[in-house]
Amino acid sequence: MATHSSEIRHPYLNLTLSFWGIVLYVILFSYPSHQADIELLFDPRPILNPRLLKAYTALKVWKYAITSDPNNFTSNWYGFKVCNYTGIFCAPAPDAPHILTVAGIDLNHADIAGSLPEELGLLSDLSLFHINSNRFCGSIPQSFVHLRILHELDISNNQFSGPFPSVVLYLPSLKFLDIRFNQFQGDIPKALFNLKLDALFINNNKFQFSLPENLGNSPVSVFVLADNDFKGCLPSRLAKMKDTLNEIIITNSGLSGCLPSDIGLLNKVTVFDVSFNNLVGSLPESIGEMKSLEQLNLAHNKLSGKIPASICTLPNLENFTFSDNFFCSEPTECLKLPEKDDRKNCIPYRPLQRSKIECAAFYLHPVECGAFQCSSRSPQPPSPSSPPLSPPQVFQFHFP
Repeated sequence: MATHSSEIRHPYLNLTLSFWGIVLYVILFSYPSHQADIELLFDPRPILNPRLLKAYTALKVWKYAITSDPNNFTSNWYGFKVCNYTGIFCAPAPDAPHILTVAGIDLNHADIAGSLPEELGLLSDLSLFHINSNRFCGSIPQSFVHLRILHELDISNNQFSGPFPSVVLYLPSLKFLDIRFNQFQGDIPKALFNLKLDALFINNNKFQFSLPENLGNSPVSVFVLADNDFKGCLPSRLAKMKDTLNEIIITNSGLSGCLPSDIGLLNKVTVFDVSFNNLVGSLPESIGEMKSLEQLNLAHNKLSGKIPASICTLPNLENFTFSDNFFCSEPTECLKLPEKDDRKNCIPYRPLQRSKIECAAFYLHPVECGAFQCSSRSPQPPSPSSPPLSPPQVFQFHFP
């Protein structure tokens, strides 16, 4: 009888063990996050490099902050081999070449939604952070202040919002900053133009501010501020950028006043585009000294007067667009350019111009550039003391 009872219990026990074995298998192996936990359980020393261990912590928290990844870019973000993660690039640490560390992140065009956690500040060896063309939202973590060797920061074409991400002012190695096509708003700190950047893209946001006089301090070669809401004029000290500036694009931004008379000092500029603004007055003769100029776009302003012939004889000029203004004279040299657009002006004998009535009404009110007082707008009272910039309060990491 006892034997018979034992025979009855064994099938039940086997069935129970089989059931819980299946449950355990599903729990541990169905989800990538649990696979990482398994790796920790079965490898007591999964990683000897503390920098990669910090990277594992940061990337694991970031994965939890991702709410949508339709292209499965982060599907292999589990386990301790972070250098094998999609979009994660490792290299020898600059201060310790024998140590491997996470040096770059590139998730461009991944269509990922989510946010950036403070733990990303653990990636202190990061030199490149590219996440353009995704759906990340929120703000840039203050912990980015720990990224002391970050050279390139590209968060463009996302859904970030709030004030200008001031943490970028405390990144001493930053050379490339691209925050365009987001929802940032408000003022832009003047300190931005004191950074030693090579390229600056802040276009297509909701910034509202006047271009400061220290704009000329910036050593950038490419400068794109288009599609914001700027007030006032191009600062007179813009010409200070003559040694480095190659491209400047400030379209559709509410600029007013006249072009600075010494704009021609920017003789290394190849692209100058200030179209779709409220600029007035005549073109400075000095533009004819911009020998490197290839693309000149002044369209959709209220510029007037005669176009200097020296502009149209610039040796490298390929495209000169000055449509939708009030110019009254165009030299024959301009007609020889490969590409030009002179429509909707007041130029006699040229097709598709404004009506004589409209042009006459405009010229009844001559423009006085000095009335705009561009060089002294928005003065700020001096501070009794000018303390140096202090880094923001950041998430403090206590990592063993």
